[in-house]
Amino acid sequence: MRLTLTISDISTGGAQRVMSILANYWAKRGWQITLLTMNAESEKPFYDLHPAITYRPLGIAGDSSNIIQLLRNNFTRIAVLRKAIKSSAPHVVISFMERMNILVYLSILKLNLPIFVCQHSNPGKTCQSGIWKFLRTFAYGGATRLIVLTQSAQSYFSPAIQQHTVVIPNPLFIQDNGHEEITGKDTGNSKKTLIAMGRMDEDKGFDILLKAFAKVFQKQPEWSLVIWGDGPLLSSLKKLRDELGLGIKVRFPGVTRQPYEKFGESDLFVLSSRTEAFPMVLLEAMACGLPVISYDCPSGGAREIIREGIDGILVPPEDIDALSKTLDDLMSDKEKRDRLAKRAPEVIERFGLEKIMIMWEKIIFSAKNA
Repeated sequence: MRLTLTISDISTGGAQRVMSILANYWAKRGWQITLLTMNAESEKPFYDLHPAITYRPLGIAGDSSNIIQLLRNNFTRIAVLRKAIKSSAPHVVISFMERMNILVYLSILKLNLPIFVCQHSNPGKTCQSGIWKFLRTFAYGGATRLIVLTQSAQSYFSPAIQQHTVVIPNPLFIQDNGHEEITGKDTGNSKKTLIAMGRMDEDKGFDILLKAFAKVFQKQPEWSLVIWGDGPLLSSLKKLRDELGLGIKVRFPGVTRQPYEKFGESDLFVLSSRTEAFPMVLLEAMACGLPVISYDCPSGGAREIIREGIDGILVPPEDIDALSKTLDDLMSDKEKRDRLAKRAPEVIERFGLEKIMIMWEKIIFSAKNA
């Protein structure tokens, strides 16, 4: 089987994580995998790729200063993508991220290739107006399959698009040195760590988390907060931390390539995002046996992962008081944390790699043989 996977960049995002998991899985099975990105050749993938994968950075990224340049740049991107996809001679093309999905769909018009476009963000929060909204409808309507992560995301689209939409959750991939070494760790230490992880941008809501933590940290002096990641809002978040008087109670250590190790050093995980499709970091924290708190984001991803009161706690979205109260409750109640933590690893059975890959391969072979 020959697959061409396309994604706009190879950074630390959730879509990039999923793409690398899928590509590596299929490469290990002996499939011929070509990965195309818009990155420059000097930019290396953040996530490790199997050596058998053909990685081709096309060098077509960049901003446009005006509408004329925007049109010219995107016509160039379409032409370069078309040539690269044709040369890889795939049986199926799989694209990730909205604007890349649109460009890839336009690039393979008349090539008679099956194409799966993957919506890995909340469709109600993106492409809300203008030409990109029109083009998304056009591309998603013409794609062989639209892959979404939740039933909520599927219901956003028109009935015509829903007819060829398939819900496939993100796969949970456990590193060899991950789950077995982390679950069952001693959580009775005197210094306790609340952990969060993600890109430092508006969507992740780390400003909300800092405000919620500021309401409880004096009542919970043994607890500290560690937020892993990087991004455009890092400086402003550090400033907010200091303005809230949190000082050394909150650390921003940067990006980690070992999330399981960091979860193993922690006692409670929190997801404070304003919007999430199907958060990988939540899956991974639960797989490591951490009790979790998450905002019940409108896209429904957290709701489909967490079983309320069984393996985690859901909080009304963007409600700072509710989040601070839930943090205080769990920080104060080790028995409840342990009870949630005991059931959390069951997420491995529900969203394990093999189970999700069966879903993927079913639609791939159906498209190839159509």
